[in-house]
Amino acid sequence: MTETSLQPGVPLAGLTTLRVGGPARALLRCQDTRSVVEEILAADATSEPVLVMGGGSNLVIADAGFGGTAIRIESSRIEFGTGRESGRAHVTADAGVTWDDLVATTVEAGFGGLECLSGIPGSTGATPVQNVGAYGVEVADVLREVQVLDRRSGTLRWVAPGELGLAYRTSRLKHRDEMVVVAVSFWLNDHRASQPLRYRELSAEMGVEPGGRADASAVREAVLALRAGKGMVLDPDDHDTWSAGSFFTNPIVGSDDAPAILDRIAARLGPEVAVPTYPAPDGVKFSAGWLIERAGYAKGYPGPHSPVRLSTKHTLALTNRGGASTEELLSLARDVRDGVADTFGVTLHPEPVLVTCAL
Repeated sequence: MTETSLQPGVPLAGLTTLRVGGPARALLRCQDTRSVVEEILAADATSEPVLVMGGGSNLVIADAGFGGTAIRIESSRIEFGTGRESGRAHVTADAGVTWDDLVATTVEAGFGGLECLSGIPGSTGATPVQNVGAYGVEVADVLREVQVLDRRSGTLRWVAPGELGLAYRTSRLKHRDEMVVVAVSFWLNDHRASQPLRYRELSAEMGVEPGGRADASAVREAVLALRAGKGMVLDPDDHDTWSAGSFFTNPIVGSDDAPAILDRIAARLGPEVAVPTYPAPDGVKFSAGWLIERAGYAKGYPGPHSPVRLSTKHTLALTNRGGASTEELLSLARDVRDGVADTFGVTLHPEPVLVTCAL
């Protein structure tokens, strides 16, 4: 028996971490995978537009809302197992499982592997779509396989990581709707051993050399503390956490274009300035937060009386101060994006998915 509840005309703002956005024509809450599949295929059969939602941490929904049915995945199954061929432990979770609950469950069960991704808001099903990453680890490093509903054939199948085109904060699943994630499986480390700690701030906090490992439980606590200090752990009483996390991805500039960008930065800020850059498969990665601040957008911009602001803790987060509209949020995003482009010649791109709205 499937479990579904129907609510007409429900505003979607309360189902997102930004808390902006208008209503859908209808909202369906699905508590198991079978109901998710049945409701999506039923909507497809009548050509009803569908917005599939999880934790709403990566969505910016227009003030006008969504002219169709929003299907919220609230499935909650978690299962541990051991691979027959590799003998390696893994965990498989429904797409609706709250991501940080899954991380906590694996650590409490005595495993490592997911601890560096602690505190990231949203649901498990969204993590491979976005190739979520933080503190030197991304989903691609630990992903075992993904179960998807193929809306073209109406069938469920498991997909290996190599088929997903996983790259920096993206995959073949992002900005496409023919495949819906319904479950995800991750590799785990025995004896609560963390992933290698590649992020310098975290390895220093743990007192290990970069690339070393530590107890996953201790790493999780350190990551949660670091994220909280940047307003990146959800707190209903802290408007700095009313955000979609990092609103812009770190820009990757082609190797041939990077020297001109560095020259432009030096001309603006002085030749002695140290510019944080990182190697990337397709060029050089720059820090979006660093560029935003150096372009003149400080924490808390544009000021205490604005309904939307850059976080007072982290310039990459655009925050709703309690009563903002989507258009006000997008206006601030355009201001920041255009200012960085005018100052340094680098175009920033949004990380969240924009639903019936655009920058």
